[in-house]
Amino acid sequence: MSIAAGGWLAGRVLGQTRWTERLYSLQVEAPMPTFEAGQFAKLALDIDGERVARPYSFVNAPGDTPLEFYYIVVPGGPLTPRLAALEAGERVWLSDKPSGFLVLSEVPEAQNLWLVSTGTGIGPFLSILRSPAPWARYAKVVLVHAVREAAELTYRDTIAGIAAQRGARFAYQPVLSREAAPGTLPGRIPALLEDGRLEAAAGCALSAADSQLMLCGNPQMVADTLAMLAARGMRKHRRRNPGQITVENYW
Repeated sequence: MSIAAGGWLAGRVLGQTRWTERLYSLQVEAPMPTFEAGQFAKLALDIDGERVARPYSFVNAPGDTPLEFYYIVVPGGPLTPRLAALEAGERVWLSDKPSGFLVLSEVPEAQNLWLVSTGTGIGPFLSILRSPAPWARYAKVVLVHAVREAAELTYRDTIAGIAAQRGARFAYQPVLSREAAPGTLPGRIPALLEDGRLEAAAGCALSAADSQLMLCGNPQMVADTLAMLAARGMRKHRRRNPGQITVENYW
């Protein structure tokens, strides 16, 4: 099961969580090297003589088992329908070197940390929130998760556990674009930031002076949010040109 070959580790499927018709979480046992919360690995299956791979972020915290990956099934896609069909005991390949820079070691210090996601882009933020790093460095952490419908607001028990443990230092704000539900905000992230509703609901300011923001999800959301926050003097963070926004497009 733990055979490594040509940069790949053989993993064993332990189970799957089916959240909706298209949203799944895959639990895998594999001897993965140490990774940093926010990073990803490639999952692969051998299909018609070809190893087909796609990158997926770790949802579990570093050191926790099993490894967990949150994904959406793309109808007719080459890999995800087959991932969704995997059963306990079956093999899946994992790249043997975790990758990615959506990690707190790349993010500057600040008073507040905002983790803003759409869809399955919440995955790396769940890994970050389950690790000690954000709580050692930031006074307040805000998680925003935007989806279309309430059924897509997954990992609610995990988030509730983080809220119970962290108290007033943590805020979770779900956003729905296609329906209304108690405790959620209607609309889209850029507009909710622009008119101040998102900050009001989270009880936390977002500014260049006191905040760092990590964005993960729909490329259009990322682009629109970057453009809107530029008016507040916030910009992408780069090692040679420090800023306030760390970005990962999630497809």
